[in-house]
Amino acid sequence: MKKIFLFLFAFWISGYSIAQSDSHNLVVQSFQLHFNEGRYELIFENFSQEMKQALPLEGTKQFLSDLKNQAGKIDRLEFLNFQQGTYAVYKTKFERAILAINISLDNQNKINGLFIKPYENSTQTGKKTLDELDGYPEEIRSIIFGKTKDLPNQARLSIAIIENGEVKNYGVKKIEDKILPDENHTNLFEIGSITKVFTSSVLASLVLKNQLGLKDEINPYFDFQFKNGEKITFESLSNHTSGLPRLPENLDLSIAENPYKNYREKELEEYLRNLIDQKKETYGKYAYSNLGAGLLGYTLGLSQNTSFQVLLQKEIFDKYGMNQSYTSSENLGDLLVKGLNYDGNDAANWDFDVLFGGGGIISSTQDLAKFALAQFNPSNLELELTRQPTHMINENSAIGLGWHIQTSKNKINTYWHNGGTGGYSSCIVLNVDQEDAVIVLSNVSGINQIIDELTFELLGIIRNNTSSNPN
Repeated sequence: MKKIFLFLFAFWISGYSIAQSDSHNLVVQSFQLHFNEGRYELIFENFSQEMKQALPLEGTKQFLSDLKNQAGKIDRLEFLNFQQGTYAVYKTKFERAILAINISLDNQNKINGLFIKPYENSTQTGKKTLDELDGYPEEIRSIIFGKTKDLPNQARLSIAIIENGEVKNYGVKKIEDKILPDENHTNLFEIGSITKVFTSSVLASLVLKNQLGLKDEINPYFDFQFKNGEKITFESLSNHTSGLPRLPENLDLSIAENPYKNYREKELEEYLRNLIDQKKETYGKYAYSNLGAGLLGYTLGLSQNTSFQVLLQKEIFDKYGMNQSYTSSENLGDLLVKGLNYDGNDAANWDFDVLFGGGGIISSTQDLAKFALAQFNPSNLELELTRQPTHMINENSAIGLGWHIQTSKNKINTYWHNGGTGGYSSCIVLNVDQEDAVIVLSNVSGINQIIDELTFELLGIIRNNTSSNPN
């Protein structure tokens, strides 16, 4: 069966407890009707205010349009269950795919959480996964097992926990329905969109060298005019306020296994010359864009008369001793953990060309831990610059250069980014003030919600330890 490449979306505003299932059924039936009719603005109108701010109308339209183009209309919805006390799960039969729609509502029956992913028709149903993580601290062991027990066999996770500047490594693998320790902490994984933080770090480095400015336009680095004279700044590409769509419309999505490989300079220049469309509804507002981050990396390379990959090696990998980080999967052999799709089948690696800055890095938790530790150095001004807020998303969240910033009720900033490719899911979270961080890399795609929750819950353990041991 032909695989369908989907740009899945996960966004959760709050942990509001579930209302009655009847309310969810009415909302999801309305979702089906408006989705099939292409009336995406009516779906948007049923978002909570927080959802509307985080995913503006044009972003909603882009996501739902991409989904419909690839999966087709919704034929049937089947309610399955409530999960984690916050959302209802529906098995959803599209024309060309079976997906799971997960939806949560606020107390006004407005959508405040939406997660669409491949439907898991698990062959593991009824089988008990065994916990064999003897030797791991009990609290960490419990969280890791709880998040990994339902993953497919051959799933592997590499985890780095940094507490007060000290790195501790953990690894797990699921073999024959057993969760076992994995002591190889030099395993390599595709890190997906965490790459965007590194792309922005290159930007910050060049800014502090006075080689370009955040507010400078990228246009002078191209020998042609953009369509309609559109102007784009470096900062707007880094913080997703450029108004550019999530993906360029001339990206060939039929190459499901490796979608970015054949998108090269020719295609990007064609887009900028003849197709670029900065949406007025999202210009100057946060609207996540893989295209924007990829264009940022490419332009940074142009600014220094080299490729972005060469620039990344010089400005980041070499500087921070990241000798287990790569810009290509070629010749990595068994060092690169084999990626899996959501059902546990082998997935192809993704090869990035001109849009590499949006998601192309391959790395290890050991190398990412080096990068995290560098964030704690108060004299490192370029990394500090990436963490400065450049745009407020809502009352409690902002974006710097690459980093998403979440501010807690007691005014503690958490810096984070996650990532996903066709065979991998990942997340990195930092608490710079306390010199704490958690990094999780996995070889399973479509499990970002699980990986994000695991990462933040592990960080929560560190915070609790810190608050109970103030010295």
